[in-house]
Amino acid sequence: MVSMKKLTTKQRAQIVSCLVEGCSIRSTVRITGFSKNTVAKLVVDMGDACREWHDEHVRGLKTERVQADEIWSFVGAKQKSVERGKSGHGDVWTWVALDADTKLAITWLVGERDGGSAFDFMHDLAGRLISRIQLTTDGLASYLDAVMDNFGPYVDYGQLVKLYGDDPRLKKKSPSARYSPGKCTGAKPYARLGCPDPKHISTSYVERQNLTMRMGMRRYTRLTNAFSKKVTNHEAMTSLHFAYYNLCRVHQTVRCTPAMEARVSDHVWTLAELVGILEAKEKALIGTEDNKRGPYKKSAADSD
Repeated sequence: MVSMKKLTTKQRAQIVSCLVEGCSIRSTVRITGFSKNTVAKLVVDMGDACREWHDEHVRGLKTERVQADEIWSFVGAKQKSVERGKSGHGDVWTWVALDADTKLAITWLVGERDGGSAFDFMHDLAGRLISRIQLTTDGLASYLDAVMDNFGPYVDYGQLVKLYGDDPRLKKKSPSARYSPGKCTGAKPYARLGCPDPKHISTSYVERQNLTMRMGMRRYTRLTNAFSKKVTNHEAMTSLHFAYYNLCRVHQTVRCTPAMEARVSDHVWTLAELVGILEAKEKALIGTEDNKRGPYKKSAADSD
């Protein structure tokens, strides 16, 4: 196995390539030959670096239509199986805001499905925009207060409330009923703030992004043992996924990367360039440490 200190840009890119295409940590280890600790550490380091890059560069967006949604996953164990007194395990929700036109993932948040997370999510979204938007979410009640607190009257906001019913083809106690979602019998659009265009009160694009997340991140795949064991790792892999999605992956609809369509980038990034975000951060940290040590002074031992 190869240690972390000896990884080249090419080797890091090889690991990242496996991870963003849906491989688990252990399958990445088998494919690349690097140790589990090396792969896991790279996930955390890359995730932190990608999130910092995103926070700095994805701002001042002239977005017109935004769709937002939450996707469920869990860390350590599902909520019903968490041992009493054990923190850091249980259900987690990833909130995602997607530009409906450029398909750019504007922001995301890993947290709980409550009012606090909704506020933080909308606060971050509002800080990245410089134009009035039409915003659409699902019918979660926490959204309304969060949107009002962070956007005020400067938004056209609508909610799409879906109606579900039992599928008569599935028996309630059958395996098919257990693993299949309820049958959607309809959806009603509601204008909540401003004057949203009823034709664009939709969450279709962000719900399709949910599928991309489950296909691109093994941690989000249902009914597997590849779930995250720590929230930190879960957040890091999510940040790495969205960096790859925005900067490196050509979207079939816009025929370029979402970052190019949104004028955040001017070219399709390679995996080596994506790894370069981390390497630039590492060089900056080394420079900071050198400055702390002060100028080098020649000692008597150096003269011998």
